[in-house]
Amino acid sequence: MSSPTPQLISPVQLPSVQLPGLGPVLLALLPNSGPTAGGNTVTLVGLGLAGTTSVLFGGVSATIVGQDPLGLTVTVQPPAHAAGSVLVTATNGAGTTNPVSYTYVVTAPPATPTAAAIIPPTGPTTGNTPFIIAGSGLQNGTVTFGLTPATVLGTDPSGTVLFGVTPAGPAGGGNVPVTVTTPGGTATVPGGYTYVPPAPVVTGTLTPVTAAAGSTFSIAGAQLFGATVLFGATPASGVVVNLAGTALTGTVPPGISGSTVAVTVQTAGGTVSAGSFTYL
Repeated sequence: MSSPTPQLISPVQLPSVQLPGLGPVLLALLPNSGPTAGGNTVTLVGLGLAGTTSVLFGGVSATIVGQDPLGLTVTVQPPAHAAGSVLVTATNGAGTTNPVSYTYVVTAPPATPTAAAIIPPTGPTTGNTPFIIAGSGLQNGTVTFGLTPATVLGTDPSGTVLFGVTPAGPAGGGNVPVTVTTPGGTATVPGGYTYVPPAPVVTGTLTPVTAAAGSTFSIAGAQLFGATVLFGATPASGVVVNLAGTALTGTVPPGISGSTVAVTVQTAGGTVSAGSFTYL
């Protein structure tokens, strides 16, 4: 007994949902209003809309950006139009729908932002410090510290408080401008934000510990950016810190021969002892 010849099964085609005997039907627009500039997203809801080739808003073509295969929805971007109500129709091979009203409205321009203060106004150079900016019109804002963007977490519903996390700052610390930019413009926070470096660290002994004024000395450590070195109460001259902030050199200032003074290293992050020094 011979086996039956296998039959090829055609792909299933989803039929367009359509009322018998009628062309396409337009039931609603979601939303049924939008800005005079157009370009927003509007969904046409109806029956028999599959294969829509044209959607007119007041006789002007909209941009079709999507359709569902059942013919229940068509997604479009309306054209620009003067304020007021217009009739919307959709056309496909089966005909043109009944018209449905859509209203163009004048939208107010976004508010110009203001920035009154940042809290806290200082923080570590490593960044990652939560902050808030108080002001107005801060919705959809981006924030920069100097030239570095911060992480914005959001705003309150009224747009008067913006929440974020600071980026890392200059290794040596210092003040940087803080700006908030929204669709309505840019605002600068008064006083900016001051980065504070970690406290300096001295990891080795002062070299040399005995010498005459005018000699060259060196100190090894960490976080030495922007350091000032004091021999007693007298600052050393020519202090130079390497790019890594791990070593510095300078010139021993004048002192009394035979005297011993304390040596300290000061930065924006604090003060640390570097031992003592005896003048020859």
